[in-house]
Amino acid sequence: MISYFASLLILAIVFIVMYAIRILREYERAVVFFLGRFQSVKGPGLIIIIPVIQTMERVDLRVVVMDVPTQDVISRDNVSVKVNAVVYYRVIDPQSAIINVENYHEAVSQLSQTTLRSVLGKHELDEMLSERDKLNVDIQKILDEQTDAWGVKVTNVEIKHIDLDESMIRAIARQAEAERSRRAKVIHAEGEAQAAVKLTEAADQLSRNSNAITLRYMQTLIDIAGEQNSTIVFPLPMDLIKPLLKGGQTGGEGTP
Repeated sequence: MISYFASLLILAIVFIVMYAIRILREYERAVVFFLGRFQSVKGPGLIIIIPVIQTMERVDLRVVVMDVPTQDVISRDNVSVKVNAVVYYRVIDPQSAIINVENYHEAVSQLSQTTLRSVLGKHELDEMLSERDKLNVDIQKILDEQTDAWGVKVTNVEIKHIDLDESMIRAIARQAEAERSRRAKVIHAEGEAQAAVKLTEAADQLSRNSNAITLRYMQTLIDIAGEQNSTIVFPLPMDLIKPLLKGGQTGGEGTP
């Protein structure tokens, strides 16, 4: 009978020792409670937990990659889009992560979804497409501030996809085409304005000497002739014709 109780006692001691000894990996910490009250944060390595009196909660300190589900967002210019993102975060204060929030994984997930909708809803569609890096930083800062009390550090946020309807894609394509056409017209108008300035300067230079205008006309005739044209229509300035007309009139009067 005594040996039976001794065996039970030995088994109980072995069970208690096995339960009391815990091994934590390098990236794990144990939040230890003594009779329900917070006592300390232990680990990594070998720790002792007294059964019944002490309890512990394991906390992983590695970076967690959380996929934010696709969210329906209405932009400031009333365009409906579907957006999903990825949030990178890790626990930096195990005590706050266990005591201040019931489930910090779920809390970060829900906060990420609501923050994604609220931030993107304040921007127009063009800003979502062209300023994605700025939006990532804005969302990350908001999440980091909100999760600081939970002992969680949000290190990065990346918007993965912004899905649009087919009709909206076609509208954006038409808008881009119109924008390119507008830029082409503006560039052409600027070129005409610059050319007008240069032509005015050239005209001022040529007007200072009549022979310069004559030489310019001759050069233009040479350029046209080099094109092997059969017919050349060229305006003849009156300055060149007047001497010929005067000479003809003088010769006509002197003829008997």
